[in-house]
Amino acid sequence: MSKKEGQSLFTRMAMAVAKAAGKPATFMVAVLVVIVWAASGPLFGFGDTWQLVINTGTTIVTFLMVFLIQNTQNRDTEAMQIKLDELIHAIKEANNALLDLEELDEKELDSIRKTYLQHAADARKASSPARKS
Repeated sequence: MSKKEGQSLFTRMAMAVAKAAGKPATFMVAVLVVIVWAASGPLFGFGDTWQLVINTGTTIVTFLMVFLIQNTQNRDTEAMQIKLDELIHAIKEANNALLDLEELDEKELDSIRKTYLQHAADARKASSPARKS
């Protein structure tokens, strides 16, 4: 499947904005905006309107970025879960009961986590140098 095939306009836009937001050039543009705003303070007498411009601008950008970042994170997490599920499914020795763990509640996850913590402790104990001699 093509990366663009079947993607909504919002998904394509969110991906593009998230990618652009992480670039060094974007950071430099943001720094430049703040410098220009600060330098223009004397021109506007450091008035309320001058302060309102940066406050409103940064508030709007922050508000919108929260949703774009959350969308990107949700999509990336879902893709990673699908990939992990495929690996678990493909490996014969893997425990297929671990598929879709993200759907379990905290109590069920804690129970499984304790089981695997015990497996890890047992493996460390079995492979310790003192045990082998």
